[in-house]
Parts: sequence; C-alpha cells; structure tokens
Amino acid sequence: MSVDPAPLRGWCPGLARPMPTGDGLLVRLHPVSGRLSAGQVRAAARAAREGGNGLLDVTARGNLQIRGVTAESHGGVVGILAAAGLGDARQDGGPQRLTLDAPLAGADVLAVVAAVEAIGREIAGLPAKTLVAVEDAAGGLGPVEADVWVQVAFDERCPLTSMSPSQARVFSSPSGRGEETRTWRRAMSEGAQDTLLPALQLAIATPAAPLWLAPMPAPAALAALRTLLHGLAASGARRMRALPDAARGTLLDGLERGDAPPAGIVHPAGLHGRTLLAELPFGRCDAALLDRLAGWSERYGDGHLALTPSRGIALTARDESSAARLHDEAASAGLIVDPADPRRAVAACPGAPACASGGTPAQGDAPRLAAAFAALAREGATAHVSGCPKGCAHPGPATLTLVGRPDGRYGVVLDGHAGADQHLVLTFGAVLERLESLRELSSPQAESGLRDAFREPA
Repeated sequence: MSVDPAPLRGWCPGLARPMPTGDGLLVRLHPVSGRLSAGQVRAAARAAREGGNGLLDVTARGNLQIRGVTAESHGGVVGILAAAGLGDARQDGGPQRLTLDAPLAGADVLAVVAAVEAIGREIAGLPAKTLVAVEDAAGGLGPVEADVWVQVAFDERCPLTSMSPSQARVFSSPSGRGEETRTWRRAMSEGAQDTLLPALQLAIATPAAPLWLAPMPAPAALAALRTLLHGLAASGARRMRALPDAARGTLLDGLERGDAPPAGIVHPAGLHGRTLLAELPFGRCDAALLDRLAGWSERYGDGHLALTPSRGIALTARDESSAARLHDEAASAGLIVDPADPRRAVAACPGAPACASGGTPAQGDAPRLAAAFAALAREGATAHVSGCPKGCAHPGPATLTLVGRPDGRYGVVLDGHAGADQHLVLTFGAVLERLESLRELSSPQAESGLRDAFREPA
C-alpha cells in the first residue's frame, strides 16, 4: 500500500557517515531483513553503552539507530560494529539497505530480498532513500513509502537460471525465521540454479498510487526491476514518485499493466505460532534491554532475532512452552505484546532535545498521549506526535497529528501528515484536556467529537 508522504526529510546516516542530532551523532545500522545474531545484538548494545548515550531506536524500516555518539567515540563504535559484521554495505552514498519485508513472510520473500539487494549494489547513483517493498500473502507491510513493490505470487514457478551467482545467493546473516529459512538456505547451498521461485508482480510509485504491472516469471521481473532502478538512478530524482510522467512512461514501455493483488496479512503484536512480535514503545530501547533481547534469543530460540517495520523485534522460540515464557518475559519488560495496547496507535519521533529539529519532547509526551487516546485507539484511530513538520516517525497521515513548534506548543492536524496545514495551535496540556472530553463518548460520537474538540480554540 502507498502513503501520502510528508515533506522532504533528512539524508540517511550509516556507520561510517553518522548524522549530527541534538544529542550527538546518530549511527544507523542497516541489517538486511533486520536480521541479527545474538552476538551482533550485544555488539550494538556495547557500542551504545561505550560510545553513545545508551539509547537506541528501531526505525520504521527495521534499522537500528545508536544515539549520542561523539566525534571522539565514533572510531570505537565503528570498530565494535565492523568486527561484528555490521559495517556499511556500500560507500557511494546509495542505500545501505534497499529492501523492506515483513517478519512472518516466507522463504521465497527472503530469496527475492537477497536478489534485489544484490541488484541494488550494482547500480551506482541510486538515491539513498530508495526502497523496494517485498511482500507475500503471509507477510504484508501495510502502508509503506516505497519506490517499487514486489509481490510474491503463488502460481507457476520459475528457475533462477538467468540470475548471476551474486543475485541468487542468500545473505549470511541469520533471519530468526526458523526452519523455513534454514530450508531455503540449504536449498541455495545445494544448487541455486535448480531452485524455483513463484511469479512476481511489480508496482511502481506514482504521485497518486502504485501502478501495478502484470505478474511475470521471477527472472523477467528481476530484470524489469533492474531497469526501473537504473532509470531512477539516471533521472536525478530522489524518489520514484517524483519522476515526470514522460520519464515514468519510458521506464514502463513494453511492460504489461496489471491489477493490484490482494494485500498481504499485516500481523499485530503478540504470539503467532512460536514467533513473538514484540514492539518497543515508540521504537525506543536502551542498551540493557538490547542485552536482554540477545539473551532471550539464546534462551528461548536459536540465537537470532529480526528487527521489524513495527519498530520492534521478531523472535521465534524453539517450542510452544518457550514461546509462552518469552511472551511473559517480554511483557514484564514493558514491550508491547498485546495488539490492543493503545501505545501501538501512537507514532512518535525522539523530539527535543535529542533531535535538533524538534521543538517539543515528542518521545516524552507520547505515553501520556497514548493513555488519553486509548478510547479512540480501540476504534481504529491513530495518532502521531512529531517534534517538527518533517514527520520522520510516520510519513503518512494519522487521525490526529501533533506537530512540535519552536515555542514548545503543538500544531494540530486532523486526518493528515505532519507537513499538512494545522487546524490550531495548543499546549500539550490543552491537547490532553480536549482528548479527556471524548473518553465517555461512543464510537460514532467519538469520531465526530474529535473534530469538534479540535475545530476551534477554546
């Protein structure tokens, strides 16, 4: 699914090229599919503790950010993480990680991810924020700000005979997806050329909505994807949706249009079989919690976990009893494991003082907003508290968006993103007061009452 993007945000930091923020330098790690071993998780925790301020964020692309790094400590952080196999994948300014996939997607998705990442590394000049979303029926991503979508189909299968060895290999970092992934990796090690993939269906981002192509055999689809990415790199545009209509038409010349496939399942927080999807509250954790996650992966699973687009972790337990204990321990640690938890309905960036662009302490205000927003969250409403109009934590629209201002107040946006026109400006206390007035209303009343509550200044 597509989203209406917020205004242009900043560039993409990595390990070698950190980004200055309000609380120091920010180092971002880009593990493919979010996959990390327990040793890599501990290395990230050590780097955050010894070289940063001990705080980390999981992003909406399933990447890991270490905050508070200094110019003096950066070299040590690089050494720790590079030794753990978490160095940058490229040095040309292109995307360190090109793909995004769901934690419960199947082995076919992992194979496609590997092929797409290899294709991307071959293309010089690819914009740093380029994103290819890879989904299947069991692993949907929901709204995502992608440039290209790849949907794994379930009809005829095609051999990978036209793919180069670099495109066919599976990345060595573990996925934490249990036997399904190990089966795929064994198949690849026994001979990738005999492996079959289902047909793939591509879509390209446009200003209005994704433009879907007809399903194609996997080698043809990957060749078409390569052409699309080469075209984006050569165009000078930062994102695929920004291409002029004529340029987009040239890229799609000769490719048959198709109908949008059914959306894949987006799994909420909680246990799904033996796999726990646990979200970090507002994407934030500290080094101590990261060390605990590494320990859980060894105690209850196979020593691996995956960072997820829901700003949390996926961890597959070895058996049902271990899964139940893992669930309870995660809940006790404050992670979100209940799909009805109102914190799931609220997106928040770090805000001030961690981010130099932030005018308000978005991360600190988010728990109180979630508590006040609980009744609306039960009805499917969403909220976003952003320290500034860039809206980094949630580029799409929300039912209620609060946009931090330099004077410490929030601009209020209804059914829009952080860069949209603001209906009015309030202190955070005034926002909470207006939400309190909706607590006792029924669902239809609450929906209309939200607009009434924020329509005019009190």
